[in-house]
Amino acid sequence: MALAREESSPLFAGTVAGTLRLIVYLALAMVLMVLDHRNGWIWRLRYTTSVLVEPIYRLASLPATGMRAASVAFSDRKMLTEQNQRLREDLLLANAKLNRMAAVAEQNQRLKELLDTQHSLELNVQLARVIDVDLGAYSHRMMLNVGARDGVKSGQVVIDAHGVIGQVVQVMPRTSLVMLVTDPEHAIPVVVERTGLRTIAYGSRDGDLLSLPNISMAADVHPGDKLLTSGLGGRFPPGFPVGEIRSVEPAASGMFLEGRARPMADLDRSEDVLLLHDLAEPVGPPEPVAPAGPPADLAPPASPSSSATPPRDAAPPASTAATPPVQP
Repeated sequence: MALAREESSPLFAGTVAGTLRLIVYLALAMVLMVLDHRNGWIWRLRYTTSVLVEPIYRLASLPATGMRAASVAFSDRKMLTEQNQRLREDLLLANAKLNRMAAVAEQNQRLKELLDTQHSLELNVQLARVIDVDLGAYSHRMMLNVGARDGVKSGQVVIDAHGVIGQVVQVMPRTSLVMLVTDPEHAIPVVVERTGLRTIAYGSRDGDLLSLPNISMAADVHPGDKLLTSGLGGRFPPGFPVGEIRSVEPAASGMFLEGRARPMADLDRSEDVLLLHDLAEPVGPPEPVAPAGPPADLAPPASPSSSATPPRDAAPPASTAATPPVQP
């Protein structure tokens, strides 16, 4: 065992030659250390060696570096994708809010025009909202969100800030139906603003136009003339804009001129409209009031003949309501 150890470690052998070799090696090491400290040879050797060994290190670390770069790129892509999605959602939300604000601003502008119309003309009007529009081939109707409980009556005129829309034809408890001026069954007395010519404007099945079929051949009517309500018939108050003449051509019979007019009101765009009331008529649902009969001592005796056809100078019969008649 000792021989094997001496053969494997000749530097530490107990012989004189081994001791001399150890001393020489130590002296050489000390000389190299001094020279390296003074001249830096070992550092230069290490620097030169690192230039040769560094590519090997880089090649060995390439898989780990690639995996790290791929992980960072994936995480960055995922983060950018999520950020892009959030920005898209914020942009859509901002656009929706902007569109809503534009719609609200437009609605406020229309309401302001309606209020300006009311104040400028000092009208007794009632504001209503359009909840449905039917612009079919045979019927042009509009449904409003006010009805009999709100004081709406059949025959009331409906206008907007630009002109006449139509008139109420059917009243329900909380809604009412309006026949538009373009309805084929509608007719409205009008007057040409420039010349004062009176005629009647009918609705037509030609979309959103009014028809004036009974214009005299000698009448002074030209495209661009304004049509106003004439007030004839007592249904439509005078002076409200109705339409504007678009064309005037000879009728098929050759005896009259036939005009086409575009309504002034925004029939297909109005969201809020005004219902005209009489100046002395209050706006709102009517309050039921029990009729007051004549005094009991002045009331004529009831008889079958008088109840059927009372005399011309006789007072009306006393009320049968639960409320007693008002005494003088």
